[in-house]
Amino acid sequence: MKLSARNILKGKVTGIDKGQVTAVVTVNIGGGNVITSSITMAALKELKLRKGSDVHAVIKASEVILGVDE
Repeated sequence: MKLSARNILKGKVTGIDKGQVTAVVTVNIGGGNVITSSITMAALKELKLRKGSDVHAVIKASEVILGVDE
């Protein structure tokens, strides 16, 4: 698989919180860092994701918003 996105992080699924339409998938990308992704239940089934699955998190965003404490 070749992608134009440059932010590709390898990780392991550590949790899946299933809802009616979407699931929130938690991915450990190493170094104490964890990210989450909201995907459809159809995608969850199609990708056959479960706890312990190896995945690639592909991040493609047109903007990044930063904030600071006041």
